[in-house]
This record gives sequence, structure tokens and C-alpha cells, in this order.
Amino acid sequence: MMNQKMAKQFLAIAVSSTLAFAPLSSNACTSFLLKGNDNGFVYGRTMEFGLPLKSQLTLVPRNLPMLGVGVDSKPGSGLNWTTKYAVAGMNGLGMPVLVDGMNEKGLVGGLLNAPNTAVYQAVSPVDSANSIASIQMLLYALSNFASVDEVKAGFQKIKVNRSIIPAYNNQSAPVRMTLHDAKGKSIVIEYLKGELVITDNPTGVMTNDPAFRDQLNNIGNYANLTSVEKNPIVINGASFVPPSSGSGLHGLPGDYLSPSRFIRALFLTKSVPSSYTTAQQTNTAWHILGSFDIPPGAISLPATNAYGGGAGGIEVTEWSVVADNKNMIYYLKMFETTNIYSFDMKKMDVNAKEIKYYKLDKPQAVISIN
Repeated sequence: MMNQKMAKQFLAIAVSSTLAFAPLSSNACTSFLLKGNDNGFVYGRTMEFGLPLKSQLTLVPRNLPMLGVGVDSKPGSGLNWTTKYAVAGMNGLGMPVLVDGMNEKGLVGGLLNAPNTAVYQAVSPVDSANSIASIQMLLYALSNFASVDEVKAGFQKIKVNRSIIPAYNNQSAPVRMTLHDAKGKSIVIEYLKGELVITDNPTGVMTNDPAFRDQLNNIGNYANLTSVEKNPIVINGASFVPPSSGSGLHGLPGDYLSPSRFIRALFLTKSVPSSYTTAQQTNTAWHILGSFDIPPGAISLPATNAYGGGAGGIEVTEWSVVADNKNMIYYLKMFETTNIYSFDMKKMDVNAKEIKYYKLDKPQAVISIN
């Protein structure tokens, strides 16, 4: 019964979305991990998009049958599975999939856009039943595995096919995946030139294209950056002081390009005091995320850009996430308000019988002083 219900959801979306959406060519997400001094970890992430994703908080219980999308792009013709772990996260376009989330074991992460590099495996119809669609990668990982090491082993055994999704202009969703577990291990999973590439991530940071290995190789170009203030330059006895504080990070890229955001996130996260607790890091994560929040109009899409629906548009930070995988709380902030929503996974009905959705649309909350 659940399989039929999910199939209808996929098919309804396939019919209703074909006219509205184009490839994810302008998505500009940023993610990172912070460590608390009490053995906790805090994950932060932004979701940028040029069209409304209409994401909702999505709760997936244990022991729920899931339909894998096969090479024919139909739910059920791929690798069907039953969820082992309960998951809370954000979906997109009303689909029963996750683009961000955390499971009951503290494994947390998300899908980030990679339109210039993501090329999935060429799966034959014979092997379709051992494959899933790219948009299902995160849900599969979070509902099946408890750690990064388990994910590594699990993804070696399955395929991610090139099935299409009408909501993505009849293309595969071009994404890569970042994951962090309760012990602080991090990996990035990509599909490059039709091959699975899993990379250990010592930085905890991930953004979009280029390939993740290229992002890591770029770090050395910023070896001069430091959070420590610079001393004045002395020339022939004359002293030249920096014009203000912040001299150590002079040259830190501030634009919205993916390589720039990667370097910015790297240095901001590595500059946080190591004495901070997990609770303090939760607050810190929101401040860091503010450095990547795209104000309306800062990235404008011309009318010639199909991503803008052919009539132009703007890319904004549709929502941001902070996840505390020690205390098992998943926090969210939507574009429409500055409200912070929290979901305590310790209180989740992990044995529910169906997926549950919550629309995060409460009015702006303001604390009145007088």
C-alpha cells in the first residue's frame, strides 16, 4: 500500500512539474562541520535556488518500504528498500526524497548541486533493480547507514543511474553528497565521468562545482590567510599599519562563486575557538551561515537564463539548516522569516507508518521589549 502511495506521489510530480522547472544550473549551496569541546558536532548548510523549492520538514520513520527509481525513471523499477533508521530532513518539490537531513544515529548531510561535473553510472536495464536515482542518494544513505564507513561500503554495492526527473527539465538531478557521522568523520560522494568517487573530507566543508578534489587542491593558494592580525609594515623606519582590523584575512574571497565560498567557509570554520561547546557551536553555525545568505537581488538571473523560467528571476537562500548530532536537534530557518524552527529527534515517532510533512510557514516572531 505504501509503495502504491509513493508511486502516485512521484507520478503526480512528474506530470505537474514538467512545465515549470529547468536544470539546477544556478544553485549555490554551502555546507560545513564544527566540532564542540564536548565531543559533539554541528553541521551547517544553506540551500540556494532560483525558483521555489517549496521544501517541507520531512519525517521518515523506520521500517518503511521505499521505491527505488530505475533506469526507466519509474519508481519501483530500481532498488527498493526498507528504512532501517528514522530520518528528519528537508525535501524538495513535494517529492518523498531528501535534499538535507539527519538520522537517529547522528549521520547528517545533504545534496549539493554539481551541474558541471555530475555524470552518473551507465546502468543497463538488467542491473536496474540494483540502482537508484541521484535525487534518492541522501535518503538511501540516511535511512540505511549509521556511519560514514558504512556509507562507503554500502555505496560500493549499488549504482546511481541516469534516470530523469521531469521536475529537473527531464534530466538527472546533478548533485553530490556530503555526509558527517557522530564521530566527526566526513566524506564527499560524487559521480564523475560515470564513476563513483568517494573522498575523505578533512575540512568538513563542501560547496558546488568544480570536483571536490579540485576544491581541496585550491586551499594551498590561500596559505597566507590567518585569523591573527598582522603587524605594521616597517620601511626605512616608517611604519605602515593596516587600515582596520581583519588584516589577517585580507584576501578572503567574498563573492558567491563556489570556490570562493569553499575557501570562505573553510577559514571561518577553522577560526572558531576550540574551547566552544556543542551548544556554543550551534549558535556559531548560524553566524557563519550569515556569511553565505544571499540577499534578494544579489544574484539576478537574466531573461535568457532558462533557469529563471525565461522571464528572469533572482536566486536566494531558500532555507538554512543547523544540525546538532550530539543532542539530536535539527534546526531550520526559512527565507520568508528569521524564525528558527527546531525539531528534537529524540521525540520523533520513529515507528510511524508513513512519511510526515510539516510546512514551516509561521508568521515572523518578534520579541517586544515595551
